[in-house]
Amino acid sequence: MTNSTPASVIEVKNLSCGYGETVVLQDVSFVVHPQELLFVIGGSGCGKSTLLRCLIGLLKPLRGDIAYFGKSFTTADAAQRREILKTFGVLYQNNALWSSMTLAENISLPLEEHTSLSREDRKEIIALKLKDVGLSGSEELYPSELSGGMQKRAALARALALDPAIVFFDEPSEGLDPITLREMDLLILHVRETFGTTMVIVSHQLSSIFRLADRVIVLDREARGIIAEGSPAELAANSTNPRVRDFLNQVGDSPKRTNQPFADKENHFSK
Repeated sequence: MTNSTPASVIEVKNLSCGYGETVVLQDVSFVVHPQELLFVIGGSGCGKSTLLRCLIGLLKPLRGDIAYFGKSFTTADAAQRREILKTFGVLYQNNALWSSMTLAENISLPLEEHTSLSREDRKEIIALKLKDVGLSGSEELYPSELSGGMQKRAALARALALDPAIVFFDEPSEGLDPITLREMDLLILHVRETFGTTMVIVSHQLSSIFRLADRVIVLDREARGIIAEGSPAELAANSTNPRVRDFLNQVGDSPKRTNQPFADKENHFSK
């Protein structure tokens, strides 16, 4: 029997993105491997958010192609696009939770849009997803009743509602204190290890980058594309590009990654 595991879950070829006449990224190519934790990093204005918007379909590429599991997302018709959209979830920087809806209602939205599940089945899935992120019993709470870290977890529960193969994160560390940030990093690892989820994370948070990343791609504003790719520790130590070294060796908390970055913490999310 041949191994049917794909070599890549996302393949980006010669992608150019921008707004009107302004090209932000030009001829960008990279792949994302199954179950990989890939960080997209770089200085302000380098195109991280623009790339993410193209990847999730909020911005039409100027040129090039984005493929999921070998199927073009860029040229897909409406029906094909709908099927591809179900393969990934997104945790937005501002969480994008509807303030007028309970957590259960927020998490139910993708289930109502993309499935024909009964109300009882949706209720069961919502309870499971909240348990997965450590928010069991929070179905009837509103986003305003949660702390910032809990809102992030609720938004992740919604991103996981359809059991996506891929989850995109836009600055998941935004607004979190160091302790809550560490808990969020632990949760990201828990989800990847439990469900085999592939993750693409846009971030500038060095501590998370060094603790979590299997690989990073470094974007640069002047180059309008990728100037380095590899593990953060290797790039910090060995990159010949001074902009890469400067970014990864900033003064602050940037611990070198270990095989067990949270060995001192109890994994409590699935309890």
